[in-house]
Amino acid sequence: MLKLSKYIIVLGVVVSIISCKSSQGISSDKNKNTAVNLREYLNTITATELKEHLTIIASDDMQGRETGSQGQKKAGNYLVEQYKKFGIPAPTKLGSYYQTVPAAFLNAKKNEGLPDSENIMAFIEGTEKPNEIVVLSAHYDHVGVKNGEVYNGADDDGSGTVALIEIAQALQKAKKEGRGPKRSVLILHVTGEEHGLHGSRYYSENPVYELSNTVADVNIDMIGRRDNFHQNSNNYIYLIGSDYLSSELYQVCEDMNKKYINTTIDYKYNDKKDPNKFYYRSDHYNFAKHNIPSVFLFNGTHEDYHKPTDDVDKIEFDALEKRTKFALAIVWEIANRPEKLKVDKLTTDKN
Repeated sequence: MLKLSKYIIVLGVVVSIISCKSSQGISSDKNKNTAVNLREYLNTITATELKEHLTIIASDDMQGRETGSQGQKKAGNYLVEQYKKFGIPAPTKLGSYYQTVPAAFLNAKKNEGLPDSENIMAFIEGTEKPNEIVVLSAHYDHVGVKNGEVYNGADDDGSGTVALIEIAQALQKAKKEGRGPKRSVLILHVTGEEHGLHGSRYYSENPVYELSNTVADVNIDMIGRRDNFHQNSNNYIYLIGSDYLSSELYQVCEDMNKKYINTTIDYKYNDKKDPNKFYYRSDHYNFAKHNIPSVFLFNGTHEDYHKPTDDVDKIEFDALEKRTKFALAIVWEIANRPEKLKVDKLTTDKN
């Protein structure tokens, strides 16, 4: 009996060790699969599809997408068509893909005679924390037609506009396959940016989802070109504001880049003393001023900035693809973290 007991004890230890190693293997595989799954969705973003969308969004038919113009409305309808095609609904609380921004609001600060316009929204509901919202934003307006020339705004901000389409498609694919984001993602195409960030300001003052439940804003404005500071390579991106309110948001951006993207993050314009004041000049600012952690992805200005020569044939689609993937990786991590981003820095900055 003693010998038998000893054998049973030894056998039990061996089985326990094997079981433990097997368990570790399963855990490791699971973690590995999680990483592979994100790469799978990152790889749905392609230069080819970005070009297909941008060729339409930044075409002469859209008449430069001036705020409230028929050309901009046509561009907005194209965006809605894509979300319907992907099966991505409008926000339930809004009941429409369109949030009207009244002319009275657009002209309140400086009467430019702008007509009613619209923010365009699509909504991917989170699987575990649907009431916590990650906003992904870009403006889809530009400056219209001047002296008979169409300002197509392929980079500004056609590039950000089509990036949102591709990111939304990737997130919806994940959701359909049972791997969707834990938190909800609001895809927000804002109007009136070129006239003073009006569309994002309207949303921040008339939010569809409470700002107190808004975890972060990831804003994309011009990511299809290179600037004079990077003439030898387009493998870079400017990040602005990631560390202004949340140390964790800064770390998320750094970690996602190292894990998936491997581009150069340039913080040149993140300096609060930067004379360009880019931090205050794109739509993330209307979230950041409400102490919502925000990051702005930007390629810098170039010789075609706000000129009729900002056309699709100038876009570097390899760079646009890589930067779009980076934005998806950031959104993915924010949406799937166990806890929402902590605001550990408060700002008193005034624009």
